[in-house]
Amino acid sequence: MNLLKCPKCGHVRSPGEVGTPGRCSACGLVFDKWARRDSFVPPSRRQAEETEEPAWRAALRERLEHVPEHVDANYLYGRAAMLLMFLVWGIRLALMDYRDGEMGSSFMHAILLPIHEAGHVLFMPFGQFLTMLGGSLFQLLLPLIAAATVLWQNRDPFGAALGVWWCGISMMDLAAYIHDAKTPQLTLLGGHTGEDGPHDWIYLLDVFGKVQQSQSYGAIVYWLGVLLMLAGLAWAAGVLWRMRAIRAAA
Repeated sequence: MNLLKCPKCGHVRSPGEVGTPGRCSACGLVFDKWARRDSFVPPSRRQAEETEEPAWRAALRERLEHVPEHVDANYLYGRAAMLLMFLVWGIRLALMDYRDGEMGSSFMHAILLPIHEAGHVLFMPFGQFLTMLGGSLFQLLLPLIAAATVLWQNRDPFGAALGVWWCGISMMDLAAYIHDAKTPQLTLLGGHTGEDGPHDWIYLLDVFGKVQQSQSYGAIVYWLGVLLMLAGLAWAAGVLWRMRAIRAAA
């Protein structure tokens, strides 16, 4: 038996490749033995080989499920207090009326505004449309980048969950800007409204002829943000619950 592609390592034999017939030149697998593996490979091992997940997926799952082997009381209670603070903060922001831009007076908006403006600068090389979209896009991407970084580099699913919370809050903040496109009332950074100067979402929605639907889109983005914010809090609570179980078992 002489296969073009090795079933073990995936090496593809080129037409002019010199090697031992019936054997993979990359990993040395003997194709005839592989074809008869049912006669000498235990079923449990075959099943394990067939169901073995890719390395990247296993690494991701390990990080998502990671909790410290030893949980200090101060560490656990400190993070529980942090979760409570983010819960109260998130609920307070969610109760603000996004339709009149009430969230624009919040401390969170003051954090998000320079991120939004930085997004315009970052996407400027990619043309007018992406320059206008870049502010809103970066406002949502940065919390997710932060979440992915602390999850992958620090193996900290609790910190990643708070990054998801932050992205949800950012969506809620953005909803006011989208909602405002139909009847501009928000005072923008330059001290004007969308009627008097540039307005990201008037431009973006006008490209598709959807300015009149901006209030519906704003509502959708707002409620998606609320759900994402709650999902982040639920994830963080789940991480703390596993920490508590480890501490109780110690």
